[in-house]
Amino acid sequence: MLVHMLRFRFRDETTEEQRAEVLATMRRTAAVDSVSFATVGRNLGNPAEGLTHGYCVGIADLEALERYMHDPVHLAGDPLIAPHFAELVIGPDLSDDMNPDLGAEIMAMHERKAAMYPEWAELMATIPEVRFA
Repeated sequence: MLVHMLRFRFRDETTEEQRAEVLATMRRTAAVDSVSFATVGRNLGNPAEGLTHGYCVGIADLEALERYMHDPVHLAGDPLIAPHFAELVIGPDLSDDMNPDLGAEIMAMHERKAAMYPEWAELMATIPEVRFA
């Protein structure tokens, strides 16, 4: 099982209505067939970090992750979501798969996706602050 987590803060100019739309879009993405379990909502971590919301999906294996990354629902959702992020923290992700190369394999999948969909890579680059935990 792969568990993928995002924590984020909305841009100041994002309205409450837009925030609700972003969270609904994220819930649609989290409901695709390749996802085993998911939650989208408030971040209950340290308020001093300023990260207000979170997204967590459980994905069975690398094959399911590949399907998830290229699912049309996921691809259609990102352009509706990313423009509203002021800050995005990716991870920490975790897995019960003890393959020492798992992290590198996942990163290679992301790099292939960015090469396949350059507009997606450009979209992700518009988020003012992105970091990996």
